[in-house]
Amino acid sequence: MKTLLTLFTLAMPLFFLGSNIAHADAVSCQALSIKAPKSVNIKTAMKAPDKNVRSPYCLVSGVMAQRMGVDGKFYSIQFELRLPNYWQGRFAYQFNGGNDGEVKPALGAMTGLIGSQYAINQGFAVVSSNGGHDARANPEAGLAGGALFGHDPEARRDYGYGAVQKLNPVARSLVESYYQAPIKYSYGIGQSNGGRMGMVVASRFPDMFDGLLVGYPGFNLPKAALQHAWDIQALHRVSDDISQALTKRDLDVFAKSILDQCDALDGIHDDMIFAAEACQIAFQPKALVCTSNFDRDCLSLNKVAALIRMHKGPHNSKNQALYTDWIYDTGIRSDNWRMWKVESMISAWSNKPISVVMGAASLAHLFTTPYTNVAGDVYSLEKYLLAFDFDKDAAKIYATNNPFNESAMAIMTPPDAVKPTLTEFKQQGGKMIIFHGNSDPVFSVKDTVRWYNFLDFALEGRAPEFVRLYRIPGMPHGQGGPSADQFDMLQPLVSWVERKKAPQEVMAATRSENPEITARMAGMTRPLCPYPSYAKYKKGDFLKGNSFQCVVAK
Repeated sequence: MKTLLTLFTLAMPLFFLGSNIAHADAVSCQALSIKAPKSVNIKTAMKAPDKNVRSPYCLVSGVMAQRMGVDGKFYSIQFELRLPNYWQGRFAYQFNGGNDGEVKPALGAMTGLIGSQYAINQGFAVVSSNGGHDARANPEAGLAGGALFGHDPEARRDYGYGAVQKLNPVARSLVESYYQAPIKYSYGIGQSNGGRMGMVVASRFPDMFDGLLVGYPGFNLPKAALQHAWDIQALHRVSDDISQALTKRDLDVFAKSILDQCDALDGIHDDMIFAAEACQIAFQPKALVCTSNFDRDCLSLNKVAALIRMHKGPHNSKNQALYTDWIYDTGIRSDNWRMWKVESMISAWSNKPISVVMGAASLAHLFTTPYTNVAGDVYSLEKYLLAFDFDKDAAKIYATNNPFNESAMAIMTPPDAVKPTLTEFKQQGGKMIIFHGNSDPVFSVKDTVRWYNFLDFALEGRAPEFVRLYRIPGMPHGQGGPSADQFDMLQPLVSWVERKKAPQEVMAATRSENPEITARMAGMTRPLCPYPSYAKYKKGDFLKGNSFQCVVAK
């Protein structure tokens, strides 16, 4: 009897999986075009397994919410929905990054994951969208074209939260129509601007998702955009050619100094700094200033001053912080950090960094009211940042007018960002995992830590009951840098939501294909610990993660 019961129990998942497979075929896929809401135009096609998706799947391409904007431009929400044969009752809304404007493949890919760990390969139906606008709609505007949707108030709102609000019920309906079964668990996943969206929906739409996976979130995105102007102005104090203001060698020297002063604070020299808070106290950037023309491994006073100023973050003339400060960490030497702040390798941009190209365009056209019609060439964009007034212009991220009756800050940030409680999200059983690289050059990990501390204070220490935060030393904006940047945060979230198993440490590994790890870091694993704990060496092989334990700084 026990044997038979065991066999039946083991067969149950296969039985229900087989039930789903029965509906996952070309006929069912084609029938979706008939079942779609009248306001939604879709095309469907059955696809064979490919390098990204291990199962046959129904690919749905759709268009909805078509309209004419106040700027005379055409707008619509375009989306892609992938419905795998091996469905496990899960649905994932993939929040895309950057300025959106493009439908990314609906795979449920996230920083840290390998292909087999993508949501679609874990039995999720996955949807992604363009956020309500087309980034290629304004080619005449040059490099600023991708931000010109900011001239339409509804397009701004769709980008901030509206597209998810409109598309989510449509996507859910299509999923349930296809499989002829209800969705068991709903997830929202995204990073960067997509991570921002995860935090926004937790506040605005607390019953929309059971679980949220949030990577390096720009939840104060308009504030973070001020950093671009702040950085460019700081670099121009050193050189009119910002690529020479901080050379690669300069940043290597700076990173080495951070390591020299901080590496051992977590118990071992391993080229990674897990004791981040202790490092901020120990590290003295002024010690890097050259004292003579014969000094080596040092920087000029004006370069050190620029780096200190950039890490301080934007301030107005009254010395009031307009965003936040930044952690000193080794990923400052990464190509990613440099590409965002100092110099890119893109000749069409005249090798200007992303902060000049996308940063200036977004700040001018999208995150300030009224918007500024800055031309889309690199010189006009850089000139705009250089002329940015932190007393007069910074206030425009909070401003409204007619027809922009919501400020950029109101649209882009969680409504309770200043005093988060997430009461409704917690009450309906929602779970959230956040991860953030300590060397992120776009969104400061300190801002995320501060938000978490406010949440935990408001809840009298109960934030870990439904929100966990993980920090990754050395990792910039996405994978790369001298970091252990291969990890799986999706499965811990699934276990937390579906099996009530709260996540603890998450094991991360360095990648052999990452050229920015040191020789000492090759083959290394490390536990990523839930904040406020960090990985401290106890004993054993320093390459192995089990030689470390999660501790809280005293």
